[in-house]
Amino acid sequence: MIHRLTRGEIPKKPHTVFEVDGTLTFEHCFTRMGFESIYSIMWHREPPHWVESAEDLGRHPGWAEVGTNGPLRRSHYLSDRQGAGGSPFLARRLLFTNPDIGVWLGRATESEPTLVANADGDELVFVHEGSGRVESALGVVPFSAQDYVYVPQSLPHRWLLDGPALLLTVEGRSPVRVPKQYRVPEGQLSMYAPYTHHDFVEPQWPDGGPESLDAPHRLIIQNGGMLSAFELSHDPFDVVGWDGQVWPFAFPIRAFQPKTGAIHLPPTIHTTFAGDGYVVCSFVPRVVDFADGAIPCPYPHSSPDCDEVLFYVEGNFTSRRGVGAGSLTLHPRGLPHGPHPGTYEASIGTERTDELAVMIDTFKPLLPTPFAAEIEDLNYNTSWVR
Repeated sequence: MIHRLTRGEIPKKPHTVFEVDGTLTFEHCFTRMGFESIYSIMWHREPPHWVESAEDLGRHPGWAEVGTNGPLRRSHYLSDRQGAGGSPFLARRLLFTNPDIGVWLGRATESEPTLVANADGDELVFVHEGSGRVESALGVVPFSAQDYVYVPQSLPHRWLLDGPALLLTVEGRSPVRVPKQYRVPEGQLSMYAPYTHHDFVEPQWPDGGPESLDAPHRLIIQNGGMLSAFELSHDPFDVVGWDGQVWPFAFPIRAFQPKTGAIHLPPTIHTTFAGDGYVVCSFVPRVVDFADGAIPCPYPHSSPDCDEVLFYVEGNFTSRRGVGAGSLTLHPRGLPHGPHPGTYEASIGTERTDELAVMIDTFKPLLPTPFAAEIEDLNYNTSWVR
């Protein structure tokens, strides 16, 4: 997704005989958009597709069916109301969904005991609390609090936590990508992109290769919200080398380079990742608008094509009262978005903002699920009354 990498031993040319220690390896092509987009190729010691058994595990415990929209309202959700426990993959709950994305929240307390994979989409996970590493056949990605962690669709992996973690997951049902305006035609990140190639934490190749990670042979896959388990015949991490542009990574939100204008710029400038029908934006500490008479607080606006979710991470949230770290808000199309009473005027003359937040905008309505209703603050919708 970011650039091409090579790890371990690979042949001079793909689709040709490649032996390691005198034994033929098995090529494994991991492609996107069929065979029309980026890809990585792994070379396994044993066939990666052989399984010993398969098991239907039923519906994911955090999957929720939704109906039609209810009454139009602004909504506020408190992440600390969601119960904690379980591994990152099974502890999470689907809060909002549309055909393009799902937004999940999980309060995990333990590492994955199995390998997991999401066939429903790419995963972009914001780590609000916690640290650890993600292991896959492509290597090890360490992560810390306030990192985004990207895991490609259907890639078997496991999360190993150092302790409890609060994870916000964007399930992109089209590929999560660097926005096209940040790339030059040849694919390199442009010099005016808000980050560099070096900001992305690449998978580390462990001593002895991924085989040394002692990966579980049990793999749980989510597909259409249903879970299936497979017992794999061989070590799924028996990769001697790989080459390509599909790989998991971490990206610290504070590596995002914010832009400032003489007067207030639209939230588009905060776009960090994008897919078909959605964008993910990063609000980081920055100098605010500096022209005489500039109003730094976001102006009220109507975006009838967009629904907006904000996840509040840290700092003083200029436009909002009554929200704090770990809060989520949903502002649907059809209602003007805007700051709370008094915050617009109070922002005049300020020079900096220390807010840290993740914003998700979608171009189809986001439907809250029953799991969202369980953690909702019902007073938020009328909190704009002076």
